Amino acid sequence: MSVKDLAQTIAARVGADPSESWTAKLLANPDKAAEKFGEEAVEAIIEATKGDKARLTSEAADVMYHLLVMCAAHGVTLNDIEAELANRTAQSGIAEKASR
Repeated sequence: MSVKDLAQTIAARVGADPSESWTAKLLANPDKAAEKFGEEAVEAIIEATKGDKARLTSEAADVMYHLLVMCAAHGVTLNDIEAELANRTAQSGIAEKASR
């Protein structure tokens, strides 16, 4: 599944019954979606320090899913994120960081 496919699946769950879909449950509770993203990010960091590629891959997939759900719960789409990334390619990462 591509990231675009994942984002489309998440978007399709907006308004779905939270008792029937984990994604819908998170979308209905933006604070919970953010909390889950944070948990998964920490788990990915832990796995990155252990050197287990398979576990890091699994946790990275969880991070990507929960990031997209959290963003969707706040009305931010993958297209919005891609547009922001495109804007940033016009300058170096160092210059972009300095502008914040």
